[in-house]
Amino acid sequence: MEYLIAFFEKLQHLEDLIRWGGYTVLAVIIFAETGLFVGFFLPGDSLLVTAGLFAARGDLSLTVMFILLSFMAIAGDAAGYWIGRVTGPRIFTREKSMFFAKDHLLRAQRFYEKHGGKTIIIARFMPIIRTFAPVVAGVGEMSYARFASYNIIGGTLWIGSMLGIGYTLGNVIPDIDKHIHWVILIVIFLSILPGIVEYLRHRYGRNVVKKVVES
Repeated sequence: MEYLIAFFEKLQHLEDLIRWGGYTVLAVIIFAETGLFVGFFLPGDSLLVTAGLFAARGDLSLTVMFILLSFMAIAGDAAGYWIGRVTGPRIFTREKSMFFAKDHLLRAQRFYEKHGGKTIIIARFMPIIRTFAPVVAGVGEMSYARFASYNIIGGTLWIGSMLGIGYTLGNVIPDIDKHIHWVILIVIFLSILPGIVEYLRHRYGRNVVKKVVES
C-alpha cells in the first residue's frame, strides 16, 4: 500500500517518479496505459519523453528502454485485444465506474469505425484512445494475426519516437532538463491536439450542415 501511495504522489512529478522506480515503473505504466482500463489517465507520452531526457544524460540506457518498453507496449495492446475478444459486445453495456470509462470506449469505437485496422497504429499517439482501441479491435473480432502486425508496428513507432524526441532534445538543447516542465506541457498539448482538431472539425461540420438546412 505504501508503494502505491508513493506512486500516485510521484505521478505528478515525472522526474521523481523515474528516479524512484527506474525501468520497473516505466514498464508497469506503459503496460497499464495500453492494456488495462484503469490506465487511461497515465501520462505515457510525457513519461517517455522524460525518460529520453534521462537517457541523454546517461542515467538510463536508451537501448534497454526501447526494447523493454516496446515489449510492454505490445503486450499491453495484446492484453486489451483479448479482453475485448473474450467479453465481446456486452462490454458496451457495462456501466461507467471508477475503473471503467464507457464514454472513452465508445469514442474509441467511433474512431475505429472511421479508420479501420490502422486505428491500432494511429491510436498509439492519442491518449485515452490508445487504451481502448485494442479492446474495440477484439470486440470486432479482427484476426489476431492482422492485429499483431499493427500492434508491433504501432508499439515500436510510439516508443521509439517518444524516447527519440526526449533523447534528441537532451543532446541538442543545453540544460533542457532544468526546463523539463515546459517540455512536458508541450508534449501533453501535442498529444491532445488531434482530439481537439477532431472535436472542432465535428462541431464546425455540424454547424455548416445546420446552416445549409436552415437556408
